[in-house]
Amino acid sequence: MPMHLVTRDEDHKVSPLELFFDLVFVYAITQTTQLMADHLSPLGIGQGMAIIAVLWWCWCGYVWLANTLHVDRGIARLAMFAAMGTMFLVSLTIPEAFTDLPGGLYAPLMFVGCYFLVRLLHLIAYFGAARADPDLRKVIQKMFVGLLPSVALLTVAAFFSGWAQLGIWAVAMLADYLNVFRTRSSDWRLHQPGHFAERFGLIVIIALGESIVAIGIGISSYPMSWPITVAAVFGLTLASAMWWMYFAVVAHVSERNLKRADGVERVQIGTDTYTFLHLPLIAGIVLVALGLKKSLLYVSDTEHHSLADGLHGTPIWALTGGLALYLIALSGLRRRNLGAWNVRRLVLAVALPAATPLLELVPAIVLVGVVAMAAAGLVLFERAGAARMLREMSGTP
Repeated sequence: MPMHLVTRDEDHKVSPLELFFDLVFVYAITQTTQLMADHLSPLGIGQGMAIIAVLWWCWCGYVWLANTLHVDRGIARLAMFAAMGTMFLVSLTIPEAFTDLPGGLYAPLMFVGCYFLVRLLHLIAYFGAARADPDLRKVIQKMFVGLLPSVALLTVAAFFSGWAQLGIWAVAMLADYLNVFRTRSSDWRLHQPGHFAERFGLIVIIALGESIVAIGIGISSYPMSWPITVAAVFGLTLASAMWWMYFAVVAHVSERNLKRADGVERVQIGTDTYTFLHLPLIAGIVLVALGLKKSLLYVSDTEHHSLADGLHGTPIWALTGGLALYLIALSGLRRRNLGAWNVRRLVLAVALPAATPLLELVPAIVLVGVVAMAAAGLVLFERAGAARMLREMSGTP
C-alpha cells in the first residue's frame, strides 16, 4: 500500500480519520485536568503543564504529517491507527505518569515508552513520505537524533519524584522544543496552509469543549439549583468569550498570513504561530477548565461548602492565571502576525492575577461571574472599538 503525498494544487481537507485521532487527545486532556484536580498544589499544576507539553508535541507532529500526506489512504492509515492506539495507552497512564500506584506495571516507564513509540511512528511515516525528497529526509533524521536525549531524560525522570522529577521533565521538553526550533528554517514542507490552520482551530475548540465538560462534571452528582444554574451560565459565558477572542480575529489573521507566505517563511510562521504559540493558548484553557471545575464544586457541594465560601489557593490561581496565560498567548499571536501587541488583552492579563488575592474574599459563584464578565466585557469593548474604527474609515457619523 503506497503513501499518497499531498500536492500544492489540491484542495486538502481535514479527514474523518484526523478527527477520530483527535478524540484520543480529548481523553488525554480530560485525564490531565483530573490529574491536576487530584493534586491541587504548585507541583501538581507543574506536572499537568508538563503532560500538556508532551501531548502537544505528539499532536503537532501528526498535524504536520497529515499536511504532507493523506493519512486516510494506503499504509499511512495503518500508521495513524497504530499511533492512536499507543496514544490511548499514554492517556491511560497519565494519572501515574509521575507517581506509580502499587501493583501492576511501572506506569512512569510505560508512559515514556508509549510516548517514544508515538513519536517514532510519526517519524517513520514522515520518512516514508519523503522517499523522493532527500532534503526532508535529512531533517527527519535530525529530528530523530534530537528526540533521543529527551526520551533518555524522561526515562531517568521515571525513577525520581517531586520537584527533581519535574525539573528533569522540563529539561527534556526544552531540549526537544529547541531541536524543532533549530530546524524550523530548513527543509520542512507546508503545502496546505488552510488544512493546517483548520486543524489548530479544531484543537482550540476541543480544549474549550473540555472547559464546558469540566462544568458538567463539577455538578453532575448534585441536584440542580438556582446557584448551580447561575454559575453554569457564567462558566459557559467565559468559555464563549474565550472562543470569540480567538475565532473572531486571531484565527483569520493567522491563517491569512500563513497563506500569503511561501517556502521557508511559511514554515517559520507555521512553527511560531501554531506549533509554539498555540501551546500556552491550550495550557491556559486547560487551567481555566480546572478552575471552573473546582468553582462549580464549591457552588454545588452544599454539604461541605456554603454559598459564601470563596475559592482559595491553587484552584483560583488556575482560573485567573489560566485566563491570563490565554490572553498573553493571543497577544503574542497578534505580535507575530501583525507586528503589534494587543494592549487591552495584556492589561486584563495583568489585572487578573493582581486582583486574585481580593477575589479570594468573594464567594465562588461571584468569582466565576466576575471573571466571566471581565472576559465578556473585553470582547464587547473590542467589538465597539472595531465598529467605531470602521465608521471613521467610512465617514459615517
